[in-house]
Amino acid sequence: MTQTPVAQHMVNGNLLPLRFKIHSFSAYAFNTLKCKVIYFNEDFTAEDADKPSGPPPEGDYRSTWGFGSYSGIRNFPGPVEVTWTSLDGQDHHASIDLAEIFKGEEILHRVPDEEIPDGMYPQGLYLDPGIFVEVNDRTISVYMKAMIPTKHLQIPGNKNSNTRHDLMLAWTHTY
Repeated sequence: MTQTPVAQHMVNGNLLPLRFKIHSFSAYAFNTLKCKVIYFNEDFTAEDADKPSGPPPEGDYRSTWGFGSYSGIRNFPGPVEVTWTSLDGQDHHASIDLAEIFKGEEILHRVPDEEIPDGMYPQGLYLDPGIFVEVNDRTISVYMKAMIPTKHLQIPGNKNSNTRHDLMLAWTHTY
């Protein structure tokens, strides 16, 4: 799922595709007997590392994810180290290279180029997208979420709906 960097070009005064130099980060564990996620010298599972994580919440639980619990991380201080035990009792370790997954430091989003307000990003830089690592039994998935302004309301009649913040799957692997 790694993407080849795309050359930037101007669309309505915006240098696209958008790129990022810093990001926020969060980690979630579901369906594990224990799980530890270390990134940027921080333990993102410190309170629950040695406990069963339980299943994910019912429904579209990922829609409740904000934009990362730890912000202002310069790209990319090293791999995400994940050590966990899946539900079948098997121990696992993975080293997730975010620099490889986000080669080219491109913002992942679903907003069409022409829908981004004119001149909003003349340098083509976006600040602090959220990067999320989800461990679910034997599968690790990496997502990105960025709030992208839009020219048009996303919910007709709601004046505060002139953005999209879609959660984008960047990489996944089952161990």
